[in-house]
Amino acid sequence: MITIVDYNTGNLGSIHNMLKKLGFESRISADPQVIAAAEKLILPGVGAFDAGMEHLEAAGLVPVLNKRVRENRVPVLGICLGMQLMAKSSAEGRRPGLGWIDAEVLRFEPGGRALKVPHMGWNRVHPVRTSPLTEGLPEEPRFYFVHSYFVRCRRQEDVVLTTLYGDSFHSAFATGNVYGVQFHAEKSHKFGMALLANFARHCNA
Repeated sequence: MITIVDYNTGNLGSIHNMLKKLGFESRISADPQVIAAAEKLILPGVGAFDAGMEHLEAAGLVPVLNKRVRENRVPVLGICLGMQLMAKSSAEGRRPGLGWIDAEVLRFEPGGRALKVPHMGWNRVHPVRTSPLTEGLPEEPRFYFVHSYFVRCRRQEDVVLTTLYGDSFHSAFATGNVYGVQFHAEKSHKFGMALLANFARHCNA
């Protein structure tokens, strides 16, 4: 059973519905006991970094998430803000992140370029290395993005996908049982379906 973490932010229903369409059981929960028994976790999210951390802390979910992810090595997929919360820090706020990956969150800086922020819409992704998360994706994979900030991994070996928007940024990472994607897989049609199916079937500790 995949548990979608409910911390008062994110496209929970969309993820649940897509997993159901793919034939995978999932449930949406903010109950620490349910999360403590989860076989796999999805941490979704939209909004600001500090607010996301505040919601997790207010719901009392940080300790149980840390135990399941760090100690029990339960596979977890972060989507959009959920991916960013896995980093150590963010330029968007002052609170520390969950620190599940050696990374920081930075803001797009247009400079003198005609670069709109937020980065919004469909964009291509470029594989950096193989990963169970991206195995067998349809040709020329593209996903739907809505974000003003992005994750920069400090270890190149953690990067799975990059995307070009002004400069190249890290759009997916994987380290051990921790996986993250900046795009909204639940809004990315056949590409998102393939990625979520990979997480459900193949991504383990």
